Amino acid sequence: MRELALHVLDLLQNALEAGATHITLTITEDLAGDRMTIRVGDNGRGMSPDLVARVLDPFVTTRETRHVGLGLPLLAAAAERAGGHVEVESELGRGTTVTATFRLRHWDRAPLGDMPSTLMAVLLSGRAVDLVYEHTVDGRTFRLDTAEVRRELAGVPLAHPSVRTWLQEYVAEGISGLQRPID
Repeated sequence: MRELALHVLDLLQNALEAGATHITLTITEDLAGDRMTIRVGDNGRGMSPDLVARVLDPFVTTRETRHVGLGLPLLAAAAERAGGHVEVESELGRGTTVTATFRLRHWDRAPLGDMPSTLMAVLLSGRAVDLVYEHTVDGRTFRLDTAEVRRELAGVPLAHPSVRTWLQEYVAEGISGLQRPID
């Protein structure tokens, strides 16, 4: 995939397919440590220890519509190309957490990409899910918690055209406010 946001979208879709009602997405960029970490955690149905041990194999999937699962193996390959790795932790009935690390300045690290559109795809999916997105760059943090947004909206749906536009702009501005040029 050309950008990491597409891997994040795949992880978020996996969480939705697993029945998650709460998802956390944390992105941490540590310029001094030359490290980027992407973590997606959910409260979905989780996986057995046997499945967790095999989940990075492209010929292992829980989906019944196809016999390959390329999302996690492609993410692992992208992380390894950029001097990092992927860890998967899961417990049946409690959820799953996927953590991918990358060397931030590695020449093979894909750009983060269009995170606002990635988040909007999940938020407008029609699924009953709350998402906490926290993006930190060298100690400066942008945070979005859809449960808080929903409380403020008092019943107005996230898919309402005005809310959708505001959310897209809010996330884009929040992320762009964190960015500094990477050496």
